[in-house]
Amino acid sequence: MPAAASFHPQFVVDHQGHRTSVLLPVEEYETLLEDLSDLAAVAERRDEPVSDHGDVVARLKADGLL
Repeated sequence: MPAAASFHPQFVVDHQGHRTSVLLPVEEYETLLEDLSDLAAVAERRDEPVSDHGDVVARLKADGLL
């Protein structure tokens, strides 16, 4: 994901100068959507059991996958 400083938003303002909308280049918008999807997946899996990296490697080796 690009750093916040590398985004190029344009703001739509009302007659009083208050920001009402944001325009982003499509690539930046799609990057934000991907990040949001990734964060949602992390949140959904937050309570799943975790495995130690060494245990995973040992299982993969035992199964002949590594």
